Amino acid sequence: MSSSLPRPLTDLPIRRLTRDDLVPCADLSEDRGWPRDEERWALLLAAGTGYGIDDPDSKGLMASCVMVSYGPELAAVGMLLVAGRHARRGVGRYLMQRVIEAAGGTPLSLYATSSGRPLYEDLGFVPVGRTVRLSGTFRPTTESGSAGSGGAQPPGSTGLVVRPASAGDLRAMVQLDSGAFGLDRTHLLTRLPAFADHLRVAEVNGELIGYAALSPSADNHAVGPLAARDTATAKALVTSLAAATDRPLRVDIDARHDELLDWVGACGLRPHSETTEMVLGGRRHGDRARYFGPLSLATG
Repeated sequence: MSSSLPRPLTDLPIRRLTRDDLVPCADLSEDRGWPRDEERWALLLAAGTGYGIDDPDSKGLMASCVMVSYGPELAAVGMLLVAGRHARRGVGRYLMQRVIEAAGGTPLSLYATSSGRPLYEDLGFVPVGRTVRLSGTFRPTTESGSAGSGGAQPPGSTGLVVRPASAGDLRAMVQLDSGAFGLDRTHLLTRLPAFADHLRVAEVNGELIGYAALSPSADNHAVGPLAARDTATAKALVTSLAAATDRPLRVDIDARHDELLDWVGACGLRPHSETTEMVLGGRRHGDRARYFGPLSLATG
């Protein structure tokens, strides 16, 4: 199929995306070889601001991008996608430049693939970390035990209980998440119960020390966000979530958590890809010792 682009690219109108664009957004994801993930798109468009360029040759989208704001200190950028028939024509750079302008000087963060990193470096982003994606069938080890769906206490733990989250846990989840991520993400966490298939919390003597969510993604279930006081708690949360699904598991883990990466590998998950965490005009926030994995690569 032939395609045409106006010259200059500044003639391409950029508009805000809405829930009415869920199918075109999912179509664009599929076009680029990504899962359709309409539920994830719905979350992103509800919690953030979507930008799109309509395809002059079809009823779909030529390009998309989403920005999720965490106040004046940071906004996360993700889902920068360009339809394959319009790739390598500068459309992605043009849209990203407009999104940077729309941020109005607010520092930005994103997760870059190896193919996307050169563009972001040209735009001034600098690397601050690395995330590893693993996927596969989770097979509990002896250490993992069977932290099931309700009030399970993993073997070897001391008073650690993993259970389904309730509405009464939200305040403690936000408090823990704000310390681990470094900024207030209440507008995302309040949407997690509707988005995730399973949401777990870990506690010791009534004190919430970790939480994690499991959400659908194509034929997989994706773990994230994953925040916990320590690695043992993170393992217990992953084990509990894995026990709740028959689908293959997918998890993105901050590469600095070597112990968790090795353990997940021992449980049957294999490295799939890596992304580079990058920032523009700011710094990395939070306590990464407690921040094990993002909600998604589009939100941080």
